[in-house]
Amino acid sequence: MSEAKYKRVLLKLSGEALAGEQKTGVNVEVVGKICDKIKEIVDMGVQVAIVVGGGNFWRGRNGHQMERTTADYMGVLATSMNGLALQDALESRGVYARLQTAIDMREIAEPFIQRRAIRHLEKGRVVIFAGGTGHPYFTTDTAAVLRASEISADIILLGKAIDAVYSADPKIDPTAEKYENITYIDVLSKNLKVMDSTATAMCRDNNIPLLVFGIADPENIVRAIKGEKIGTIVS
Repeated sequence: MSEAKYKRVLLKLSGEALAGEQKTGVNVEVVGKICDKIKEIVDMGVQVAIVVGGGNFWRGRNGHQMERTTADYMGVLATSMNGLALQDALESRGVYARLQTAIDMREIAEPFIQRRAIRHLEKGRVVIFAGGTGHPYFTTDTAAVLRASEISADIILLGKAIDAVYSADPKIDPTAEKYENITYIDVLSKNLKVMDSTATAMCRDNNIPLLVFGIADPENIVRAIKGEKIGTIVS
């Protein structure tokens, strides 16, 4: 535990992070590498919760000709599929894991109960939160901040395809400035696409720090826990 800077963290993973280069579906090898690093930080004594997206299976905007609520609930199901994949990969590595969903799926997961989730964390189990907030019109970014607030996480670790927060998309603008530290107010005022505005405002209002880092190298999860200088701290 002496190596770890944080005691309890919420790791936000996009669905695309689980797909790897194939872009869709679940890449078992990629999921395995991520779970290897999660096991490493659990072995360090860190309590780990995960919120997972579903973009590797479905994005609400893909259903633009569909009624929004229906499209969003399809996304809820997609996140649950990813949650099952993570649970399976963790348990195959000897890590106790519990999947909790925001809507009732009793045959495959526990319902989200705050006290039960905290108890699992205290017992060293990884808790995977799927199903977003359980409501349409809210993203899994918002779900991540909500769950982090409910479990009193020390920090949200936001693993993205990009390695930090920039003033513009560095793939388009090579002069884009990389931020080591930035405030939530600046993220909102500069309209930086870190998370959606609802999630960003919730982080600010609940005073939860956020570390944005590149998930392409899963070792960054361990580096983040050790407090090494990677990515961008938003606070």
